Amino acid sequence: MTRASEPSRRALLAVAVAAAAAATAGSAAAATRAGAAHTHAGPGLVDNRAWTSYADWRTGTAKGTRALAAARPGLVIETPAGTADYTDPHTGKTVTWEYATWTSPVHRLTVPATEAIASWNAHTPAATWLQVELTGTYSDGTATPWYVMGRWAAGDQDIKRTSVDDQKDGKSSIWTDTFAIDDAASGLRLVSYRLRLTLYRTPKSGLTPTVWRLGAMGSDIPDRFTVPASTPGLVKELTVPRYSQEIHAGQYPEYDNGGEAWCSPTSSQMIIEHWGRRPTAEQLAWVDPTFADPQVCHAARFTYDYQYGGCGNWPFNAAYAATYKDLQGVVTRLRSLTDLEKLIAAGIPAITSQSFLKSELTGAGYGTSGHLMTVIGFTAGGDVIANDPASPGDDAVRRVYKRSEWENIWLRTKRYNASGNVVSGTGGVCYLYFPANPSAGQREALKAVGVR
Repeated sequence: MTRASEPSRRALLAVAVAAAAAATAGSAAAATRAGAAHTHAGPGLVDNRAWTSYADWRTGTAKGTRALAAARPGLVIETPAGTADYTDPHTGKTVTWEYATWTSPVHRLTVPATEAIASWNAHTPAATWLQVELTGTYSDGTATPWYVMGRWAAGDQDIKRTSVDDQKDGKSSIWTDTFAIDDAASGLRLVSYRLRLTLYRTPKSGLTPTVWRLGAMGSDIPDRFTVPASTPGLVKELTVPRYSQEIHAGQYPEYDNGGEAWCSPTSSQMIIEHWGRRPTAEQLAWVDPTFADPQVCHAARFTYDYQYGGCGNWPFNAAYAATYKDLQGVVTRLRSLTDLEKLIAAGIPAITSQSFLKSELTGAGYGTSGHLMTVIGFTAGGDVIANDPASPGDDAVRRVYKRSEWENIWLRTKRYNASGNVVSGTGGVCYLYFPANPSAGQREALKAVGVR
């Protein structure tokens, strides 16, 4: 859960999204990009675009990068475009790196967006790292700056993975991992964007990151305090490991105060292990051997955002999942529990983000300004079966929550906090982790919820 002593970074988005519904009707229409092989939009809510194939990587503008034709196509450094000094703000150390870049074609959003979140999947061996940036065009015809959406490495020995604060242009801002229009009520929207990927390596090392997936999710979710419950349509429960974040309280406080704030990496680790992956004994050697579930400590360390000061950076969690062999990870938004039922039916659990008062979720026993859970199934009555890491022990993690309550706290964009003030909700955000080569049924389920 988000630390009770400070507001969730999602609460900061309340200003940006507070009047989205009033402006939705006046949004500028965007033309559908013909032949966009990896684009899918929900009904006026969400647009996903990802570059994943060899053909995709060859459509961009490369400066020193090369598309890699392989069983899992990717992008690598071929000949560096130059060198650049980077001063790590978290260590103060300045290092010279070789770099190469790839810039995507312009993607015209089928849903003019108030928010956008990038995702990437990559392998970054020691002495390499990457940066993802976004620039776009507003509905008034003006352009955004190039915004840094993340500086990332799988490890932490070369740079400290980080979001970048204080990025804004008077029309939009970056809140940790989220691009947001500052005044959605004005009708201003993001109508198109490009992504720029910069790959870094130690000079003359011959090393390279390999990027398999790069994309972004744009959305325009209408303001809503309540969301009607969907009709139950599935009875199924997946077998997913159960891990409590709470048993890690006080462990490795340098990663956001230990387990109390580790809901995101704990949830990530549960689903990673659902797919049969986990850290090796060598990778876990740094963890105190007296600690239970050391892989949760590992996940916290390697999702930690040194600027945000926490493990809840959404793209960083998705990228962490994809460091495991043949896994993909994306951040998206879903429309209802019906979407989640489609995924569960195909064997794909999901990590969902929600915030609520203690009184709003029967059986939880707590309230939170931001929390991640793993949805693993549905009961015969349609209620949600969730692995809730905010449990006193692993044996208490499996919970059943009322469908109508759970769906509302997940999908709403506005809510009242314990002080009676209006703050933001997450509007259906979730992480999806799935195989690099999904089955036909899994591909259909992902396509149905807008992910390819």
